Amino acid sequence: MAAAGVVSGKIIYEQEGVYIHSSCGKTNDQDGLISGILRVLEKDSEVIVDWRPLDDALDSSSILYAGKDSSSVVEWTQAPKERVHRGMEHLSSYEAEWDMVNTVSFRKKPHTNGDAPSHRNGKSKWSFLFSLTDLKSIKQNKEGMGWSYLVFCLKDDVVLPALHFHQGDSKLLIDSLEKYVVLCDSPQDKRTLLVNCQNKSLSQSFENLLDEPAYGLIQKIKKDPYTATMVGFSKVTNYIFDSLRGSDPSAHQRPPSEMADFLSDAIPGLKINQQEEPGFEVITRIDLGERPVVQRREPVSLEEWTKNIDSEGRILNVDNMKQMIFRGGLSHALRKQAWKFLLGYFPWDSTKEERTQLQKQKTDEYFRMKLQWKSVSEEQEKRNSRLRDYRSLIEKDVNRTDRTNKFYEGQDNPGLILLHDILMTYCMYDFDLGYVQGMSDLLSPLLYVMENEVDAFWCFASYMDQMHQNFEEQMQGMKTQLIQLSTLLRLLDSGFCSYLESQDSGYLYFCFRWLLIRFKREFSFLDILRLWEVMWTELPCKNFHLLLCCAILESEKQQIMEKHYGFNEILKHINELSMKIDVEDVLCRAEAISLQMAKCKELPQAVCDILGLQDSEVIMPDSDTGEDENVGVTNCLTPAFHSNSSPVLAASGSRDDSPTQLSVSPDVSRLTPA
Repeated sequence: MAAAGVVSGKIIYEQEGVYIHSSCGKTNDQDGLISGILRVLEKDSEVIVDWRPLDDALDSSSILYAGKDSSSVVEWTQAPKERVHRGMEHLSSYEAEWDMVNTVSFRKKPHTNGDAPSHRNGKSKWSFLFSLTDLKSIKQNKEGMGWSYLVFCLKDDVVLPALHFHQGDSKLLIDSLEKYVVLCDSPQDKRTLLVNCQNKSLSQSFENLLDEPAYGLIQKIKKDPYTATMVGFSKVTNYIFDSLRGSDPSAHQRPPSEMADFLSDAIPGLKINQQEEPGFEVITRIDLGERPVVQRREPVSLEEWTKNIDSEGRILNVDNMKQMIFRGGLSHALRKQAWKFLLGYFPWDSTKEERTQLQKQKTDEYFRMKLQWKSVSEEQEKRNSRLRDYRSLIEKDVNRTDRTNKFYEGQDNPGLILLHDILMTYCMYDFDLGYVQGMSDLLSPLLYVMENEVDAFWCFASYMDQMHQNFEEQMQGMKTQLIQLSTLLRLLDSGFCSYLESQDSGYLYFCFRWLLIRFKREFSFLDILRLWEVMWTELPCKNFHLLLCCAILESEKQQIMEKHYGFNEILKHINELSMKIDVEDVLCRAEAISLQMAKCKELPQAVCDILGLQDSEVIMPDSDTGEDENVGVTNCLTPAFHSNSSPVLAASGSRDDSPTQLSVSPDVSRLTPA
């Protein structure tokens, strides 16, 4: 019955003869029975429940609108003489439900194009629609009480008029809704169905996430994987499966494989570990050999840095300096200088005078861009939805970025103001990308180190040049990295990969946040400073961060497999590693893996392309660094994987116990970022 004014979308459920009894059930007056159409529709990754009188089916102006801070589409006011409690606890009887209908009135959305049209009999005031993510509970009628009816209660405690099903019962509607949310009986009232019933043993730290029904979370992953990953997976543990199966595990209707499908669908085009792929190059079994022992040194000191600067301020022996930074990082006093070189803000061969001129030029350029958004009037911004959206998202993110760090803690902190201004200015610098959630995490350490708005901006812009693809709408950077990570992990340990696949975890979705913001949420703030500066040297190979992922997963492999972790436990375990990972140990393991691969003479071309290796040679740290190799060195004993001689599949494929082969997709090298 699609018609003008009706909410567009895919119709999941439609039922005529659904009535509101406006006469409160005290008479059989037919004028008190308002006949309408009830629909459930899918629209823009959202499920909408829509009821409207038949008279209004052609007029969208009758749709009610949301109150402030609510995503529901009803705004209600209580009759002044008959105020009642709004909660479901008030609906302890059939009469109470009629009272609620009688004492709640609804206000229409004001019309901007003239006065609101009049409606016959005033019936249109009952129209409503709401998003399924806003539904809190459903109250059902007592058995044997005539027509079946349902009463919807929303999360903001808005209680909608009872809907009476004169032409059939309400079971089909409940069945339709259960495709998207989990419904379970309320412990207090068996007639009440709770939406997404929660496991009471879950930690209170999950409060924000638990506000989301399972369907809502999954739709957010599909619509905005960045937000869902940053906000959702940072708190998720048992939640995903508890929300899918309800309080009773035996009632679980959706297997882990279905949840894995939801997650894989969140990144369209991502296909990892597919069983059948045509046109693969066949490569025989590979023995990676023993993994070497790696040593790390103390951070580069101010004295060592100064020794490598000539009289005009040029950095001497740049390759040697990068190797020293890779092997030990930087002392904090050096970071403000050295990071500008590592990020490409300052050319390595520039003189002090050239850098001074560059800073003047970049300062002018920065403030010109800042003025662009600062000078936008309120009236202009009303007509610029993108700028409004960017500003709103930035303000929200800034207020929750590293607030436990003294540099950003407290109200009206100048550090927060600078974070906001730099991110807004970046929107002017790259308006096509603008702002995407997660970018504030990349900026925060840079501003902390630079303590200067302009320098922090240009270092951030340089870092974003590296990270840009992670935040693009098509997520090509994330797709590529997850495919490459799967290829590397399968080469290192196909047995572990096969285990992950058996638990529907082969897509490595739990690494999404690691890759998106370069481990920012996984290590302590100070450890991130060390980790990032090491990665910025671009040693010992390309995509070293993927080897860091492999190193972390290697350290957790034994526990995951010995304890037979399933989908949910793997997600929970990896998530709980946050702030517990030893940065020096991970760096040792990752470097050792790179050296192990470099020594392999039969490394698959796909892996060589990912790591940027030529003839299986990795850039070896130079031993001639002028340092005492026996002082301040960390020994890292990193045993090789047990499956150095195991069957592997590059990019996609499955284990095959016949003569062991490695399948390499011809598309892998094309997916490798430049």
